[in-house]
Amino acid sequence: MADSTPIRWIDGPAPTEISGGCTWGMPFARGTVPGAEALRVTDSSGAPVSSQAWPLATWPDGSLKWAGIALPALSSPADTFVVTSDAGTPADASPPASDLTPVTVTESADTLTVDTGVLRMVINRSGSTLFSNLSRDGATVARDARLVSLLQDGTPEEAGTVRRDAFTGQVSAVVLEQSGPVRAVVRLEGTHRPDAPADGKREWLPFVVRFYFHANARSVRMVHSFIWDGDAERDFLAGLGVRFSVPLEAELHNRHIRIAGADGGFLVEAVRGLTGLRRDPGAEVRKAQIAGRATPSEQTWNPEVSGRLQLIPAWGDYTLSQLSADGFELRKRTAPGHGWVGISGGTRAAGFCSVSDTRGGLGVGVRDFWQSHPGQLDIRGAACSAATLTAWLYSPEAQPMDLRFYHDGLGQDTFEEQLEGLEITYEDYEPGFGNPTGIARTHELTLFAYESTPPTESLAADAASASTPALLQATPGYLHSVGVFGDWAPVDRSTPARARLEDRLDFLFDFYAGQVEQRRWYGFWNYGDVMHTYDFDRHVWRYDVGGYAWDNSELSPDLWLWYSYLRSGRADIFRFAEAMTRHTGEVDVYHLGPWKGLGSRHNVQHWGCSAKQLRISTPAYRRFYYYLTADERTGDLLTELVDSDQNFLGLDPVRKVRPDADTYRPNRGALGVGLGTDWGSLAATWLTDWERTDNPRSRDRLLGTMADIGTLKYGFLTGEALYDLDKGRFDTGREQISVSHLSAVFGLVEICSELVDLVDDPQFERAWLQYCRLFLATKEEQVAAVGQALEGIYLTQAHSRLTAYAAARLQDRDLAARAWEAFAEGGEHLNHGSAFSLRQIEPPLVLQPVAEAPTVSTNDTAQFGLAVIQNLALVGSYLE
Repeated sequence: MADSTPIRWIDGPAPTEISGGCTWGMPFARGTVPGAEALRVTDSSGAPVSSQAWPLATWPDGSLKWAGIALPALSSPADTFVVTSDAGTPADASPPASDLTPVTVTESADTLTVDTGVLRMVINRSGSTLFSNLSRDGATVARDARLVSLLQDGTPEEAGTVRRDAFTGQVSAVVLEQSGPVRAVVRLEGTHRPDAPADGKREWLPFVVRFYFHANARSVRMVHSFIWDGDAERDFLAGLGVRFSVPLEAELHNRHIRIAGADGGFLVEAVRGLTGLRRDPGAEVRKAQIAGRATPSEQTWNPEVSGRLQLIPAWGDYTLSQLSADGFELRKRTAPGHGWVGISGGTRAAGFCSVSDTRGGLGVGVRDFWQSHPGQLDIRGAACSAATLTAWLYSPEAQPMDLRFYHDGLGQDTFEEQLEGLEITYEDYEPGFGNPTGIARTHELTLFAYESTPPTESLAADAASASTPALLQATPGYLHSVGVFGDWAPVDRSTPARARLEDRLDFLFDFYAGQVEQRRWYGFWNYGDVMHTYDFDRHVWRYDVGGYAWDNSELSPDLWLWYSYLRSGRADIFRFAEAMTRHTGEVDVYHLGPWKGLGSRHNVQHWGCSAKQLRISTPAYRRFYYYLTADERTGDLLTELVDSDQNFLGLDPVRKVRPDADTYRPNRGALGVGLGTDWGSLAATWLTDWERTDNPRSRDRLLGTMADIGTLKYGFLTGEALYDLDKGRFDTGREQISVSHLSAVFGLVEICSELVDLVDDPQFERAWLQYCRLFLATKEEQVAAVGQALEGIYLTQAHSRLTAYAAARLQDRDLAARAWEAFAEGGEHLNHGSAFSLRQIEPPLVLQPVAEAPTVSTNDTAQFGLAVIQNLALVGSYLE
């Protein structure tokens, strides 16, 4: 009998339509599914649904661990689906639905053409366009899509003339990454080059664009990523957008502009309006125009109107600008050289617009439009034979992007002076290190091909789907049952104590979600991150105090959010974690240059700190999103890190405090690699790459260093080992004891819990259990075990989960009790200073006015959440 797995829509009820198809990722228990070809999908009634599956990761035995699964566009999606695996079923035993038209890809020397059965896109293999033609049912709806940018060479406050130069993206490579029958993916790469030859041969802003096509789809998903490679001192990005040409043939009164405002509202206008005139063309004429249908023949109109059409202004240009999270403006004009007329304004626009006539048109939706402000939507020349639609990802009406470092260094020229600065503002400054060159940003757009002007209700549904794409996911119970992501368990409120802990977890998430809104943690480079610590005197987060500002994954809020989602299946937590993953993986990490593969520690600016380390770029934070969604862009970020052990050659992460910093020369021999944040990040990198690609280099370095840690006399307690970069192994002769309170709070706990279950290495397991058992042990126990007491024991609550792990593996009730006591001891900062009793947990905090905000930091919250989640999974029975 085949195994079956139910999946459901993450947001609840089934959407009314899936215009562009759906893709998600799901895991399978070890040894149960030989490969993705064994997977089948049926709807809730048992009817087969055409699907496409491919491997994302495998278990060490070669069986399928994670698969990406795609469905075609669906006009009436079922409420739930079932994924079935049956290795004995022939590949053609589950025929596709009879109404499926497979995605086809036709390649030639110069072009690549993708046809979904409804729309067709022609992509040139090189040149200035992303695609040359997009058509629906044979009618062209858009041409010559291109990326555009504006480079400004200064700011208005500076003396001299400020100049803006226009650039256009030039495609240099086109790769067909996936080719049907249900899903096809095309990847384009290139850079922006100047439009004017006089501007020289400069190139900037390397980009990657992916187009996603699903069978039967009338829309295409577009994911655009670019890397900032400008000089922050002189280059100011003044605009970044995607531009389309939309052919128009109908009469001006049958050309329609639709722009989404806030809360489902729409601007509904024609280029030449027939409503509100002094003379009435007729009710049917007005009704048809507002509905977007072709108006009746002009011969049937009131001649007092039809004879004067040339006297009605044609409004060819429209603009919606969203320069902040709290306001947008709509305006229009007849043509260049004439004044703008204000239309309306509002708070948060949906980021959707369309231009169309009776024969078809184009709609564009920008995801997280107002959240990622400043954005803009422009329609130009709608009264001409072709309109230009530009979706600005960075509005040219905003202040030019200024990425210069925010202070002059304050005289911190030496390591000694910089460490002094760390003592006062918690900022790890170093000259030249507050450099944004190499950071990245990803945007998601949806392109809709229309056969005519759709009803406003349909456009509103399209705008909503572009803003919040429908997503299928397995249930928390199933995800837990297959044994992925280590030690966690679904939400359990079966006892009063458990319920109170769950309430506290809910409160903390809701608190941070509320802070994003209350504090307006939005913007082009900021959306997805949270702040580090609160300032109770000013009643603001410490946005301007060194290392207390943006969090940049410090102490793993990413992990807290993803485990919270895995346990609950809550869509709001998923969306929060998704935004954080997009941000921290792109903005907080370098993607080119000398620090490629490293991330920046927390700072006033995301790239400002001189601590460029693997603990921020670690795949431990990104792999959740990759596996749950099969997102190729996140896969790119994981691939970038495969050789991240090489980064130790270029930058020693502990150069400022290394005792032998003056003589340390890693190119002379082994590298000093910490067994906490450093090795934990490397292990996450190698594990993820081994699972994804079966890369022997990653496998051997992971298994080899695990064996070496197990061989070290003091295992993880050694703190740092010498790593031979060529061999990928540690020197096992080092005998020292050095522990850090940071070692286990950047993903090491979670990765080790997976590795112990995944790999049969008793010595490694022994070393990890020793570390977990002794970290919060009494000094007497530590001395008895290793001959000395451990120094540097902080973050007691966070490390309670290490004790819990040892208790669970050793079946030791005394250790379980100690884990909960350590958890309680470290929890006072989350309870207004009141004692946190294990057996009498206080009710969840209520969000107070700003003057009485709870004393939490992001670090405390993330580690509290992880401690609760893992303690409940490991030694939750102690609460019974």
